[in-house]
Amino acid sequence: MATVVAFHAHPDDEILLTGGTLAKLADAGHRTVIVVASDGHVEPFEGDVAPRLRELRASAGVLGVARVEHLGYADSGHGEVLYPDPPGRTRFVRAGAEEAAERLAAILGEERPQVLLSYDRNGGYGHRDHVRVHEVGARAAKLAGTQRVLDATMPREFLLRLTAPARWLGRDTDDIRTGYTARADITHQVDVGSFAAQRLAALAEHRSVVTGSSRFATIARTLRRMPAPLRARLLRWEWYAEEGCRPPSSGPLGDIFAVPD
Repeated sequence: MATVVAFHAHPDDEILLTGGTLAKLADAGHRTVIVVASDGHVEPFEGDVAPRLRELRASAGVLGVARVEHLGYADSGHGEVLYPDPPGRTRFVRAGAEEAAERLAAILGEERPQVLLSYDRNGGYGHRDHVRVHEVGARAAKLAGTQRVLDATMPREFLLRLTAPARWLGRDTDDIRTGYTARADITHQVDVGSFAAQRLAALAEHRSVVTGSSRFATIARTLRRMPAPLRARLLRWEWYAEEGCRPPSSGPLGDIFAVPD
């Protein structure tokens, strides 16, 4: 059996980008590990353990994940303003990239994964923490000698079609036009349709987020309310672009352990 480490920016990111893959791997008997860079909190919180980290552990349990680790940073937030560091915590983008990479590399050295799942160089829709995940993940893989890095992403063309109604209403979708990954550069497309219910159950564990007003909360509520057939279509696939590889001429591979020629 293999080990796969999924590196994410915040608690809840693991659901939308890699939740089905992680559940599928665990179901097949592989060891799966989630590492998050930040605790997901922009503001201070009460207690010794960040509430969103507790929710992450519950979500990971639903997905069958064997280990969850936090690199120790705070959420940097998304938008023009980068707020001061909260008491006793450093925002992820303010931390040295080499320091963060060394922390992740230490975990990779313990786990010796066959594959590291990270983010595409655009950071998906451009969140500063997501961009930094790509940078830190690539560097940590080199430090630890992890041979394969697959960037979790989505086909840009698919998202542009999905958000066409928003553009008709005059909403800004420039972060999608310039983000994520062109379909022609995607090396792996994993069928995770049979794990959609498990992903939704894991999503529900992120209670403090799904009841909020963020973009993620809106997506979560929309997924839970939409007709089951449409939801199944939207949650069927997860996509990856392997670092240093071109997609096969026959199309994306269906297994993350398969290596493009």
